[in-house]
Amino acid sequence: MELRSGKPRVLVVDDEPEVRNLLCDLLGERYDCTPAASAEEALSKLDAAEFDLLLSDIQMGGMSGLEMIPRVLSKSPDTVVVTVSGMQTIESAVGAMRVGAFDYVIKPFELPRVEAAVSRALEHRSLRVAKRRYESHLEELVRRRTSELDGALRSLEDAYRSTLKALIKALEARDSETSGHSERVVSFSLRLGRELGLGGEQSRSLEFGSLLHDIGKIGVPDAILRKPAALTQEEWVRMREHPLHGQRILRGIEFLEGASRVVAQHHERWDGTGYPVGLKGEEIDLNARIFAVADAFDAITSDRVYRGCKSYECAAAELDRHAGAQFDPRVVEAFGRVSAGEWEELRRAPSAGSVGQDSRTQEGAAHTDTPGSPPRFGGTRVARALNFRRVGAH
Repeated sequence: MELRSGKPRVLVVDDEPEVRNLLCDLLGERYDCTPAASAEEALSKLDAAEFDLLLSDIQMGGMSGLEMIPRVLSKSPDTVVVTVSGMQTIESAVGAMRVGAFDYVIKPFELPRVEAAVSRALEHRSLRVAKRRYESHLEELVRRRTSELDGALRSLEDAYRSTLKALIKALEARDSETSGHSERVVSFSLRLGRELGLGGEQSRSLEFGSLLHDIGKIGVPDAILRKPAALTQEEWVRMREHPLHGQRILRGIEFLEGASRVVAQHHERWDGTGYPVGLKGEEIDLNARIFAVADAFDAITSDRVYRGCKSYECAAAELDRHAGAQFDPRVVEAFGRVSAGEWEELRRAPSAGSVGQDSRTQEGAAHTDTPGSPPRFGGTRVARALNFRRVGAH
């Protein structure tokens, strides 16, 4: 620590007054020297002020210099220590270095050698303090830049999210009865994800995957998507290609890699009878399994033009009934741990979107059709009313 006068502060510790005064006189022109007659007095002075350097005898009455050095460095880590001793042995020098001394001067000492040792020690201290300050500045700079980068990444992620929501709104405009469905299943999926302990990156993949789950319908012709009559077998095959269309659309977009698995697999079933690939059990991405339960819950509890929404109790019973067949039992169990009141709050939350009419994308409760069976949903509202037992058959 520099004095107000600009001179470094030196604490001279020796129990011999002649040596103590000699050293203070020798160093007094260049440094601000303070004498201390014992280790105990030196420690007391360190409590009252900061010193850049401590020049101390090793052998003193009471506490020795070797005993004092660790206490000095504990009180004032930036203080550098040079020891002076009449013991002309390597062992005493090594002992001083081991407890933290920077240098060692032997009595009877030559005054130029003492000056040189003090100068080297203070230069070492200056470099050490400068290094620490630089490191501290660098750490602060890194923290600041990291904070700025985190903010930029959050802004970019928000921009991605807004763009994706706009894209989904445009997609839902092709089939107006799906209004609000994507945002509702995002809320439901994320709540299930928290219940299952998903981390941040996996939660983001779940969020974007849930939002984009039907993006593959861009590849489904309007003549099929909006057909006002029952679909034929061939049309049904085309409709069931939309998960693969979605996967191809998202391919190569790095930040949507996890989301693309939800898009590709959200119609796979736990028992292996889903589509488009027929994955089974743990082969299905966990986020896709979570989405499947959230999607089914939204389908069952949403208003329809041909009937009112089903109750939470009905939805829970349907999910339980199809756990182990259509749904991952562990995800269904997690669903049951969340209260009915909380699910209702999520449904009514602004971020979940407004409750709208459902289309063939949300047909009823859990379905039991196999991939090879004829399509059971029709294009008209009347046909869909007769076949509302298909969950997630979109």
